[in-house]
Amino acid sequence: MATKELRAAESNGFGQVTENGKTAEGSENENPPERDDEQKKWNMERNWGFSLDEIFGLALKFFKEMNGKAFNPTYEENLRLVALHKQVSLGPYNPNTGPEVGFFDVLGNDRRKEWARLGSMAKEDAMEDFVKLLNSCCSLFAPYVKSHKIDKEEQERRIKEEEERLRAEREEQERQKQEKERQSKLEEERRKQEEEVRRKQEADLLLMVEQKRQIMAALNAQTTVQFQQYAQRQFPNSPEQQQLLIQQLQEQHYQQYIQQAYQVQQKQQTSAKTKSAQLTSQSNEIEPVRNPESESLKSQEAYSKPCNLFVDGSPGEVAILAPSMWTRPQIKEFKEKMAQDAESVITVGKGEVLTVRVPTHEEGSYLFWEFATDHYDIGFGLQFEWPNTNGTSAENQEAGQTKEEKKKSENHIGNSLPLVNEVVPIYRRDSHEEVYAGSHHYPGHGVYLLKFDNSYSLWRSKVVYYRVYYTR
Repeated sequence: MATKELRAAESNGFGQVTENGKTAEGSENENPPERDDEQKKWNMERNWGFSLDEIFGLALKFFKEMNGKAFNPTYEENLRLVALHKQVSLGPYNPNTGPEVGFFDVLGNDRRKEWARLGSMAKEDAMEDFVKLLNSCCSLFAPYVKSHKIDKEEQERRIKEEEERLRAEREEQERQKQEKERQSKLEEERRKQEEEVRRKQEADLLLMVEQKRQIMAALNAQTTVQFQQYAQRQFPNSPEQQQLLIQQLQEQHYQQYIQQAYQVQQKQQTSAKTKSAQLTSQSNEIEPVRNPESESLKSQEAYSKPCNLFVDGSPGEVAILAPSMWTRPQIKEFKEKMAQDAESVITVGKGEVLTVRVPTHEEGSYLFWEFATDHYDIGFGLQFEWPNTNGTSAENQEAGQTKEEKKKSENHIGNSLPLVNEVVPIYRRDSHEEVYAGSHHYPGHGVYLLKFDNSYSLWRSKVVYYRVYYTR
């Protein structure tokens, strides 16, 4: 197929091209070559959605992959497509540099002749002719390009979305940074305010302490001899108890003085408000007057409530502090060490709850415990039993009594039973994997109850290795 015939048949609005490169009217193209190339590229991108280089790459890929499969071009079309490809990749045909072709190589000679017919065709023209010819001889090329166009648009959309996401992240990071700076400033201001309040409270507390010291010094100068004589009569042979009683009496005297001063101040304020209300009243309505005595009694009660001190540490008046609990992995060494002492190894039967009673020690202030088990877990809890007034424990009182005796004695011994506080609730512990340990500050004199609970196990007994000791 001649070059002029193909180019005349495939021209797309640019005029029919003759063999001499002129238009059908016989005049040469007035546009410069650079402008024609730009126009062709623009038209290709407008028609196909790809640049000239991109659409040629897709066409060449389609030709190589689908030739003889998805479409079968004619012999002349195949020669033309191969020649255009060589024109794009190697330039115009040069017999001096071209490969030698045998005389009997018909296909090679035909391809070389077709390539030579292209002459000095520009690379862009060859690329455009290749795409047009491939599109004309294969109807699947257009859908192929369309699918790639959709992929390209999808990729561009993803790139745009990623850019938007990154921009939003940068804005969010900047906003968080500004918010963090604002929070830092607010926190700094809050700390400054708290520091000022704390300093003011400390100053007020020091002032109150100094005022209390001065007032008590003046009051003690008047009552020291009387309180000493009273304390000597109460504790004639105990100077320490005498001194403690004198201090308590002096503190009570100070509290009474403060209450009286507060009542006098309240009466003065109430009297002043009443007089002011009577002077400024312009109507016949009677202004309700508050009772100074009732207010003084209320103020006295409100002031005296915080002054109650639990010196004896009776049950229910001392708060039970929270225990400290931890674990450690050296379970093997712990069990080997505890196995050397027979009393440190106990067996909790199936379905049983075993209680270990540990009384507080006079020289100690903290209770420490450690325990571990073989192969299986066990429940553990800790309780504190306050001492009973009659010296007997709840378990000893309940032991040996029948149901009728217990019912009859409920009203008599109900008030004398010791109070038991729960320190650690009973929960199952994985004591077969690590050593469980803890400590608790003595709330007072009494007995700690270590509960090893195996009531949930109906088939297995548990071997417990434990150690309990006290410290200051």
